[in-house]
Amino acid sequence: MAINKVSSKPACSDGVKKVVVAYSGGLDTSVILSWVKENYECEVVACCVDVGQGKELEGLDEKAKKTGASKSYIIDAKKEFVTNYIYPTIKVNALYENKYYLGTSLARPIIAEKIADIVKKEKADAVCHGATGKGNDQVRFELAFKSLIPDVKIIAPWREWDIKSREDAIDYAKKRNIPVLVTKTKPYSSDANLWHISYEGGVLEDLENEYDESMFKMTVSPEKAPDKPTYLTIAFEQGIPVSIDGNKFAPVELITKLNEVAGANSIGRADIVENRLVGMKSRGVYESPAATVLYAAHEELESISIDRDTLHFKQLLAHKYAEIAYYGLWFSPLREALDAFINETQKYVTGSIKLKLYKGNIIVVARQAKYSLYSEKLATFEKDEIYNHKDAEGFINLWGLPTKIKAMLRKSE
Repeated sequence: MAINKVSSKPACSDGVKKVVVAYSGGLDTSVILSWVKENYECEVVACCVDVGQGKELEGLDEKAKKTGASKSYIIDAKKEFVTNYIYPTIKVNALYENKYYLGTSLARPIIAEKIADIVKKEKADAVCHGATGKGNDQVRFELAFKSLIPDVKIIAPWREWDIKSREDAIDYAKKRNIPVLVTKTKPYSSDANLWHISYEGGVLEDLENEYDESMFKMTVSPEKAPDKPTYLTIAFEQGIPVSIDGNKFAPVELITKLNEVAGANSIGRADIVENRLVGMKSRGVYESPAATVLYAAHEELESISIDRDTLHFKQLLAHKYAEIAYYGLWFSPLREALDAFINETQKYVTGSIKLKLYKGNIIVVARQAKYSLYSEKLATFEKDEIYNHKDAEGFINLWGLPTKIKAMLRKSE
């Protein structure tokens, strides 16, 4: 965390003296630092929350100050991101529209949480984010801010300024000598964290365009994946992944390791046309190697650890939980209530799953659970002393009684 103290500027006409900007160092937020300072005539504080952006954070403190920030905070929140946001969604197996592992959706609330702490620390009058007026992130950020710092003004430049496109933003940056990596020839947007990398915009907006292989950073193509499969065993304790091949890993290191192993086997790519919260359909290409492997292993462990009715009901809730995260409602009573139920279901989800990774495929090869509900003696097609085949007749008669009565009565009509 870097703090560089300077004196505050006079308040502008609307009473805003200090603004904390959610800063990433990318095109939008780099332009925003300068724009807020110019238009609000206030002190601008940059706050970047590290959720696994990696090299993107290099030189960020210096860049923020050169772009107009009086102070710069870089907050390491990777462990909390995993334990407080990623782990709960693994327990639920939450997928938005059955494909999206919620990488951006989960990162926004923890970023907002840490920025809200800086707003309080700095006694700022306003908070600013760089989400566009067409995206989901404006909702996620602002609902989180309304929950955490309800009395603080929210500034959303994309809903105020004259900049209408990324090309306009690039022009703005060039005129003010603001260094940005995005160019007009490669204007697609990318968002990276521990849980995924997303790509959208630019050439990807045409649904007939195949993505460029050079775009990917976490995964290799199936053609470049090893010709021999990779085996790994993932162990869970009460629904939380704790080890790989018998070796214990801390939360961040476990995700990082699985990203490397799964990515090298071309696991975790998805090309999705999803329904945005704001009402439009948009295309996103994602890399989520660790997420894809962990969901597969966790679901398999649940299949032998949770009874049928609880498991089926939990599967219904997974869809709702994904919507809650995607729609920006993380700080809601419903999400907290669902967590209480989900945590109860995970009490016996302890064991390990052995997987075979091969050229984009995940194959389950072995299952072991401390509290398994699977009984080989009961499931066998050979002779057993538990299951009486004659009992099935009475069960079927009673189970099918409503169907039989309906058929008999309507036949007589």
